[in-house]
Amino acid sequence: MTRALRLGVLTPSSNTALEPLTTAIVGGLAGASVHFSRFKVTEIALDAAALGQFDDSNILAAAQLLADAKVDVIGWSGTSSGWLGFDRDRRLVERIRERTGIPATTAVLALNELLAIRKITRIGFVTPYTQDVQDRIVGNYRALGIETVAQRHLGIRVNHDFAGVEPQALLELMAQVVPARPQAITTFCTNLRAAQLAQEFERTHGIPLLDTVSTTVWGMVRAAGRSPADITGWGELFQWT
Repeated sequence: MTRALRLGVLTPSSNTALEPLTTAIVGGLAGASVHFSRFKVTEIALDAAALGQFDDSNILAAAQLLADAKVDVIGWSGTSSGWLGFDRDRRLVERIRERTGIPATTAVLALNELLAIRKITRIGFVTPYTQDVQDRIVGNYRALGIETVAQRHLGIRVNHDFAGVEPQALLELMAQVVPARPQAITTFCTNLRAAQLAQEFERTHGIPLLDTVSTTVWGMVRAAGRSPADITGWGELFQWT
């Protein structure tokens, strides 16, 4: 009999995409359930007010609420360390473990682990963000030794509006990145309705899609000691070990 698995997910308060997508992905994993805790995030920008939304104290308070549900792992399903720096997520998962005793991961740390597993050094980005935020993300990946060979972004600042981007529009943006032949393309934002596009996109273009809602699930399942390979229909990344 499969042991029950409780996955705890930290969610930006204005995000409406990641909860239904995460629930659907986890639905294919026997004995698993997913539980959410929110903290306030309403805009993505580089000014002090927007950056202050990601203060660890806010995220830790939400993590402690998930700990009350005795989840097996906590995942931060957000991409803020893309522009704040990857060390922010490394410190966050350490603090979550110290505060709750529960293992933790993040969308971006899991994405970076997937890139390392396949030795990916050429990537394509599709995001809803503004140019300055996009530039920070590209720069942080360059410092990691990963070249952004093509990118598209939508110039949106209001987090709630990201989920309003139609999946067909995302497919068109992803297709525009394909001619540069990246080793993988990432839809880098957990409030995009993109995770469900992976199988169709990969079949059409032969390039893996690493959506950050999906990378969060992949990282949580691994951290909890289960195999992500049991999840099918959501892209090839779940078969990567």
